[in-house]
Amino acid sequence: MSFIEAIILGIIQGLTEFLPVSSSGHLELAKALLGDTSLPQESMMFTIVLHLATALSTLVIFRAEVSRIIRGIFQFSNNDELQFSIKIVISMVPAAAIGFLFSDEMETLFDRQILLVGAMLWLTGALLFIADQARHTDKEVSYSHAIIVGIAQAIAILPGISRSGATIATSVLLGIDRTKAASFSFLMVVPLILGKVAKDILDDGLHLYDENLMVLGAGFVTAFITGLLACQWMIKLVQNAQLRYFSYYCFVVGGLAISYSLYGQ
Repeated sequence: MSFIEAIILGIIQGLTEFLPVSSSGHLELAKALLGDTSLPQESMMFTIVLHLATALSTLVIFRAEVSRIIRGIFQFSNNDELQFSIKIVISMVPAAAIGFLFSDEMETLFDRQILLVGAMLWLTGALLFIADQARHTDKEVSYSHAIIVGIAQAIAILPGISRSGATIATSVLLGIDRTKAASFSFLMVVPLILGKVAKDILDDGLHLYDENLMVLGAGFVTAFITGLLACQWMIKLVQNAQLRYFSYYCFVVGGLAISYSLYGQ
């Protein structure tokens, strides 16, 4: 992978991690179009580094909320911040379980599976379209909501299903306030990403060499900067109930991906 290709993929990750169009799906499509010949393990490593960048951009955007949660936890009292952090932990369980039990199988899904990406983009588009019709969204995130949204996040491990789209759409369909749905969606993935990176480092799963360090750095920086912009934009879009426009986009790109997979290679 070249330096320029890493920048392009970083921009794609930064934009699509927060916009409900599947960052993993777009990364796989872009790698295929750019002719990336990385091994599945190397491709997965680059994907993890880009996700780490957008996780950090999430922490920057929601630094006030994160600060309140940390203070609430260390107050050792049953406050709103502590309950929110418990709900975050609950939401992580399904995705963490799948990642732990099926990590090897997951790597094969990130090896230019274009047909799968196209089909899952159609599924994402349908979910976004349905969720955009929801009108009664004024609930707080409950413990049962956290479990259901966590299951949606686990399913979104599949490339082509938007993690933010799946979790936000599920939250909206459950009647959760749109602003709170977006905040919960973006914050719930941060511990998972940081945990995944830590696990790979401990397992010696991230191999950094001189020839790829600059490439990874370029992707990381561009993903972080574009992630800052996309996160703020997405919050406004969710508040204004404009998810349907992204559903149209997913239908079009999914169709193009399926066509490319069947006829373009």
